[in-house]
Amino acid sequence: MATIGNHLLAGLPARDRKRLMLLATAVPLDLSVVLVNVGENPGYVYFPTSGFVSLVSSSEGNPSLEVGMVGTEGMVGTQVVLGVVEAPVRALVQGAGSALRIPIKTFRAELDSCRALKQMMDRYLYVLNSQLTTSLSCVRFHQVAPRLARWLLMSHDRAHSDEFSVTQEFLAYMLGARRTGISEAATLLQREGLISYKRGEMTILDRPGLEAVSCSCYIADIQCYSRALGSVGI
Repeated sequence: MATIGNHLLAGLPARDRKRLMLLATAVPLDLSVVLVNVGENPGYVYFPTSGFVSLVSSSEGNPSLEVGMVGTEGMVGTQVVLGVVEAPVRALVQGAGSALRIPIKTFRAELDSCRALKQMMDRYLYVLNSQLTTSLSCVRFHQVAPRLARWLLMSHDRAHSDEFSVTQEFLAYMLGARRTGISEAATLLQREGLISYKRGEMTILDRPGLEAVSCSCYIADIQCYSRALGSVGI
């Protein structure tokens, strides 16, 4: 699995996985690059092998909000599984890395011919929909500090590193909160010795402690993925 890098691909039967990977091209995921915007018809789906991508929703006159995150546990472009090409969300590279890219027409043909791939993608689509529902409830009902802790844990899982770059402005954008609220929450977590945050550089110091203060949405996401796709994911 370590040589494959993406858990969805690793979970396919060997024969199906080999055929799909022969159709894929390794590409970089450069920080802050937009893979696709809302309403666009992308030419590819992406299976991250390192790094991670934010799925961002936006509406006219309102701030954008992160509704999902995709790392090595998933795929960018799941609308294709439903027979739709037009992207419903913006896909923004949040953590630099790499991905296996497959042309949409090629991928759709594989979905039609490979039962194992279709079944896995159906289950992953269920996971993403569940995470979307959780994210909306989280924004509505949970305070900023527990939500920030959840976001940091999600990023930590996908970055595979205790350190990553992120600004308070970006966190406010992702969490749909005021920058002052993010600053207060980050200060609280730092005072508790859970994180270190200086000049846009975030360091996770105490992951168990961060899990303890995170809202329940983080564990709910993990459990949903495990039930649908096994414990090898996020």
